[in-house]
This record gives sequence, structure tokens and C-alpha cells, in this order.
Amino acid sequence: MKTDTKPLADILIVDDQEIILKLLEETLRSEGYAVRIAYNGLDALEEVQKQKPDLIITDMLMPKMNGNDMVAKLKESADTRLLPVIMLTGLFDFENKVRALEIGVDDFLGKPFNRIELITKVRALLKTKSYIDQLENAETVIFSLALAIEGRDPYTNGHCHRLSDYGTKLARKIGLSEFEIDAVRKGGVIHDIGKIAVPDNILLKPGKLTPEEYEVMKIHPEAGENICKPLKSLAPVLPIIRGHQERWDGSGYPDKLVGTEIPITARIIAIVDFYDALMTVRPYKRALDVKQALEIMSKETQEHKWDPNLMRVFQEMIVNEELDKSVSEIQVLNYEYQ
Repeated sequence: MKTDTKPLADILIVDDQEIILKLLEETLRSEGYAVRIAYNGLDALEEVQKQKPDLIITDMLMPKMNGNDMVAKLKESADTRLLPVIMLTGLFDFENKVRALEIGVDDFLGKPFNRIELITKVRALLKTKSYIDQLENAETVIFSLALAIEGRDPYTNGHCHRLSDYGTKLARKIGLSEFEIDAVRKGGVIHDIGKIAVPDNILLKPGKLTPEEYEVMKIHPEAGENICKPLKSLAPVLPIIRGHQERWDGSGYPDKLVGTEIPITARIIAIVDFYDALMTVRPYKRALDVKQALEIMSKETQEHKWDPNLMRVFQEMIVNEELDKSVSEIQVLNYEYQ
């Protein structure tokens, strides 16, 4: 028996059979793990809500909610989708295993289980989780840096979180995948991280930038991409960081992409960034109301600066979710999103 006062990890075991639970608990505790117990999928979800475990071992067939449905629920949430799961089952047919793999189960263990096999699989998955946790810690540093950069400018307080919120809603509304939605959520926060390379006298200048100063400002998408590129977990966000200053007509930077050459996730952040800039006070402008902001956005879209299909959906979202008495007068662009 291990004598460490601190458990090696917190493991949640889920089964409706007392004998299985007892055997699992005794085996895992003897190896120094903390163990919590749930008797079905619903109970397990409640336990995860109270405190996220390091690993879950679950039966497949249980009352109230089976193992597959419970795991599927966990994988729907960004907060729990990376939790490692071992499926404990007496069913070995191909279809059940395929279904379990599709929803995100990491490994299988047969009933009755072999003690050595159990411990070996638990150790392997916990080691993998430790690597994932290190990546998450690295991401946290990047996000903290992005928010610190935002804090340099008192006029943009909360800008990153608003973009993340607006962008996520828009991405979900047009039917992007959860993978793409997550990239937009993160991109909203760290899209401007490259501004760390821009001097304060340019970044915080209250008036219009000179052509020379504007050229310096234009380095921030590539600088941001270079900062985040070494972190492989942020690979889906790189197109947003590099492409959020591109414009539909090719007049943006750094690559002068045109139309659908611009990644859809970058187009989303670009549009919500424009909206938030119009709606907030900046050193060089006052805050506009919803009607004024959407009128300007419509005008620039007609001038081919923005994706017209995406702009239509965004305007409809604003009209429906942030309804104002003046908004009813706004004519949203008559395009169909494709």
C-alpha cells in the first residue's frame, strides 16, 4: 500500500454492480489513487460537476443513463471533453466498441477485469492527461499575455471577451463544427496577441496613424502567429490570428486574401471585431449605438469590405438578440449564407 498522503490522482468509477465497484475501489486505492463512486451515468455527471476527476472508469450498461450516453455528454463540453475514459464492459461485439470509440472512449477493459491490465491502462491514460494538462497550462500563459496586452489600452477593456462571445454565437449560428467554434472562442481572446510587438506610442496614439506608423501596426498578425505557432494545440487558431485583418475585396493584410480565400473563422472574428470597435469609445471616436453601427457595417459590406453572407447573419443575430427600438428601422443585407 502506498503511503503518500496526497493521492496520485482522482478517479471516478461508475457501475451499478456493488461487487465491481468494491473490487475497482480496493485495487485503485491500493495503488495510491483517490476514488469516487457513481452508480449510473446521471450520478456520474453530478460528480463531475462537483469536481472534475482525472480519469473515469465506467460500465457500458447501467440504469437511468448508460456509459455511452454519459461519455457523449462529457464530450459535448469543452471543459470535460479531454477527460480520459476507460469503458468497462462484458460486451465485446464490434458495433458496441465502434460506438464507444466514436463518442470518445479512450480504452476498454473487460469484465471480469485483470488487475495488472487495469493499473497499466490507468497509468498510461493518466500520463497522457499530464501532457495535455501541460499544454493547457501553456495555453493559459498565452491567454494571460493576450489579456495583459489588452490591458495596455484602457479603451479596449473587455474587448477580447466580447469578441469571443460574439464570435462563438455567430459560429454556432452558421453551423460550424464544435472544433471550429472552439477555435473562434479562443481566437476572440488571442487574435491581437501580436500587438505586443507594437510600441505604445503607436498602439495608443489618439489620432490617425501616419503611413509609416500604420506599416508598423500591420506587423501584429504575423507576430501573433509566430508567438502561438510553437504551441501545437493552438494550430486551429493560427488562421484567425493571421487572417483577422484580411478584407473581402483583398484590401486587408498581411496576405491580401480575397473572398473565401480568407478562412471562415478569421472572417467571423473580423466582423465581430469591427462591430465592437464601432460600439465602444476609442481615443479617436465616440461609441455608436446599434443602429449607427449596423448602418456603417452595411455600407462597407456594399463596398465589398466584408463577407456579405456572413454579415447578413451577424446583423440578424444583433437585431434578434440585442433588440432596440431603433433597430427595427435597419434593413439587413438581403443575402443568403452559403
